[in-house]
Amino acid sequence: MKSYLIGLVGSGIEPSLSPALHEAEAAALGLRYVYRLLDSDVLEGDLGELVRTARRLGYDGLNVTHPYKQAVIAHLDELSDDAAELGAVNTVVYSGDGAVGYNTDWTGFAGSFTEGLPDVPMRRIVQLGAGGAGAAVAYALLSLGAGQLTIVDSEAQRAVELADRLADRRVFHASQDGLADLVANADGLVNASPIGMAQYPGVPLPEALLRRELWVADIVYRPLETELLRRARAAGCRTLDGGGMAVLQAAHALELFTGRTPDTSRMLTHLKELANA
Repeated sequence: MKSYLIGLVGSGIEPSLSPALHEAEAAALGLRYVYRLLDSDVLEGDLGELVRTARRLGYDGLNVTHPYKQAVIAHLDELSDDAAELGAVNTVVYSGDGAVGYNTDWTGFAGSFTEGLPDVPMRRIVQLGAGGAGAAVAYALLSLGAGQLTIVDSEAQRAVELADRLADRRVFHASQDGLADLVANADGLVNASPIGMAQYPGVPLPEALLRRELWVADIVYRPLETELLRRARAAGCRTLDGGGMAVLQAAHALELFTGRTPDTSRMLTHLKELANA
């Protein structure tokens, strides 16, 4: 029986639930599957060396997370069409053709959004965060029919660059100075920044901007109930946590690594157990 060795490359990833999530589903599928953390903070190696070394050591693939989803592209041999369009990769598969980059974040978010917020208005959406995950979320929102998407990032130039790369007349960028007016006129808000993660606690915007008519989605999944979502629910907003995206992107990645189709309902149940442990 073939065995699989997979790694997660990122910074400060020790709290990640990905190893347990992947290994549990692989075991349920009857696979021999080992998932290891390759934390750049611990290994102190540069990103390109990590990607090359993992292949030499027999890894079958990698997941890539903050802050390397864009930077990893320079170290790959090929990209899927959507990863190339997005300029972001979260899954790398090693094969005879080299290291091939994919993006399962955007399909994960799209699937989770469709399931969790199926009938919300999408005329005007504000997105916080223009990094690798933000690129995937923006792509997903456009594919789902967003009327106008305005991207805001703490590093203003990143928002400009993402809007330019998406090259869609529905996409705009704005500075944080205009956030209050943008949110006041928006149907929905998506947090695609790392704010709210265990290592980046807090909320990405003032609580006073939250109102009942606004739906709020957060892609952070550790914790599942971020401070943003807690405050949004208190304000009467419909909300979507990051659990669905985490599961669906992981399931798609696992399928790319192994060729087997995971049970996403089973994975979601397991993620909730892990997150609440």
